[in-house]
Amino acid sequence: MMRARIVVGIDSSASSTWAVEWAAADARRRGLPLRLVHVCEQWSHGMDRSKYCAGALEAAADRARDIGGDVDVGTEMLTGNVIESLIGESVSAESLVLGSRGTGGFAGLVLGSVSLAVAGHAAGPVVIVRGPVGSENDQIVVGDDGSECSQQAMAYAIEQARARRARLLVLFAWRTPMLTPAWPAYSPLLADSFEEEAGTARERVATWREANPDVLINDDQVRGHPVAALKEAAATADLVVVGSRGLGGFASAVLGSVSHGVLHHVACPVAVVRPRGETG
Repeated sequence: MMRARIVVGIDSSASSTWAVEWAAADARRRGLPLRLVHVCEQWSHGMDRSKYCAGALEAAADRARDIGGDVDVGTEMLTGNVIESLIGESVSAESLVLGSRGTGGFAGLVLGSVSLAVAGHAAGPVVIVRGPVGSENDQIVVGDDGSECSQQAMAYAIEQARARRARLLVLFAWRTPMLTPAWPAYSPLLADSFEEEAGTARERVATWREANPDVLINDDQVRGHPVAALKEAAATADLVVVGSRGLGGFASAVLGSVSHGVLHHVACPVAVVRPRGETG
């Protein structure tokens, strides 16, 4: 049976190179094969890009082998719609890795429609890499709200932490409800509500900690906007992991304001995890 592969969508941009480097290191750590794909579109006036695309793939494969060592690296040139091709690749991929911005078919990634469409509809984890991989902090951060998507994100984050021998920080962010001018009268109720939600979050983490004694799992429950909380935690993280959709503070992740905020403001790689079998 073929092992699941990490798939990277590449072009000739610097952002694409960073994605290849991140994915090659991830494949090496986790003992997974690596597949590099380039969606080759036609230039205007019918000009053939095949030689350009082949060169981009060859350069990416060389870089992947430099980083990955004995990682099995395969390449393939694809044609057709970029978004559809990448979503199709995600079906059989362990994860799909993309740069944050690119050229050609990846233009505007993260800030444009391609990234949102792929991250929002892919069949599994999508990792967006915004910059070169720097010094390691040995910490993974995952957003938790108790939803099915966040539970899948937890599983992915634990695997990443285990492979890296890194700490895992599970972050629960509770947004204060909209308040009326009489809010001081209700502040004890708000405090009680937060403590109840935070207690439930701690219980979830305790279950994960018990099931994974080989991983150092820390947790934090804060009152505030999830994007701000994740951005602050990401300053000392190697990877931030969120579910594709959530409840409470992480509702509508990827398609909503939280995902936009995380992808726009978190500088380290971000993994967006969707439960397998769920359609986007």
